[in-house]
Formats: sequence, C-alpha cells, structure tokens
Amino acid sequence: MFGIRKRRPPPFGGVHVDDDKDIQEHKPEDASRSDLWSEARLLLRDLIFALMIAALVVVFIVQPVKVEGTSMLPRLHDGERIFVNKLIYYDEFRWAPKIERGDIVVFWFPQDPSKSYIKRVIGLPGDKIEIIEGVVRVNGGELTEAYLDQRLNLMHRSMALTEVNANYYFVLGDNRDNSSDSRVWGLVPKKYIYGKALFRYWPLTAASVIHHEDIPLTTPSSPYTRDYQQPPPLNDASPQQR
Repeated sequence: MFGIRKRRPPPFGGVHVDDDKDIQEHKPEDASRSDLWSEARLLLRDLIFALMIAALVVVFIVQPVKVEGTSMLPRLHDGERIFVNKLIYYDEFRWAPKIERGDIVVFWFPQDPSKSYIKRVIGLPGDKIEIIEGVVRVNGGELTEAYLDQRLNLMHRSMALTEVNANYYFVLGDNRDNSSDSRVWGLVPKKYIYGKALFRYWPLTAASVIHHEDIPLTTPSSPYTRDYQQPPPLNDASPQQR
C-alpha cells in the first residue's frame, strides 16, 4: 500500500545455503548428466574389451573361411562360410585331440602353400590305402562312407596301393568325381594342417555345427582284382579367409 515490499521467505525455510559453507546444494539435472556420462564410459570400456577378446579369438582360436568349389558336396557347398578351429590340433597342448579319420580339415596346399584346401581325412600315418572301383580300402578293410552322395561318385576310379608316411595324411573330397585330392597330388604333411571345420555360419538358414563322422571299416567278403588308373586333375573346394 505504501510501496513497501514484503520480504520473501528463504527457499529452504529458515535455512539458506549461504548460512553454512558445509551445506551442499544438489541439482538433480547435474546428477543425471553425470550418471549418463559414467554409464557411457562403462559401456565404451566393455565394448573395447569385447572387441579385443573377439580379435584374440579370431587370431588364435577360430578363423572364418569361405568354401569355394564343389569337392565337399553334399556336406559343404560352394560359397558357404564356416568357422575353423585353429587351436584343436596344437601339439603343445597335451589335451589337444589327434587328427582322426573322418575329420574335415583345412590345410595349406602342399604344391602351393599360398592356397588353402578343405578335405576329409581318410588315411592316417602308417595306413595302407587303395581304391578299387570307387571303394576305399584301408589296411585291407573297406570304408563305410555313409556321408557320400552316390550320385556324385559314379566314375568308380581306382588307385594303386599307397602307404601313408609318418606325419602325413591321405585326404579326399566327398565329391569324388570332382575333387583334386591325395589321389592326384599326394599326401598332406601334418604341419600344413592348420584347422578343423567347426561351424557353418552362412547362409543363416543352413547354420549348424559340423560334426565329426566316424568311418567304420568292414572286411571285404569277396576277392578283388586291382585295376588302377590315375585320375586327371579336377575341380577343388578351396576356403579363403574373409
């Protein structure tokens, strides 16, 4: 009425922040920004750590490769992408499994180590291998190869008796009519085998674990005659790093 302003009460009742220097003023919006930045830093740290672990896994344990060619039909198709276990045959580990008959392995091509091939192990060190009209015999017994598609094995080639040397392996493609393998260019040194097919990840509709397949031996019930011929070089399935 007389132009006298009424004094407003302190914002915190009878206490003002300037009354005591030890009183801390908290602003919710500042705390929110600080928490958001802390979470972002933790997320970035975890992401970097995960990428480092992934890089170590790719370098030392698994490796993505692309299958090129048809020599491993029907198990592996041209253009499929798989993971290869690079650590499984590492000799320095006592627990590491040995290379077994039936394993699908990736190795440096003996005649050109700049190339990688993928095949199935058929003969182990010390084995005696021969092929009679398309039937593989190991140490006198016939292999029962249930994984083969007989429509891809109609040529019934033969191969003279071959002994697998120590630290070497005899490998074949599953598509015998269209595979360049140990029948053509010989044995694979153990040191050239650097991985085992582990998992098919592309295409996604065919994603699956690549299981080991046992190959039983049966004693032939009838005598046979050896009719050998050397097969010509054929197409190959070759994985490439991606």
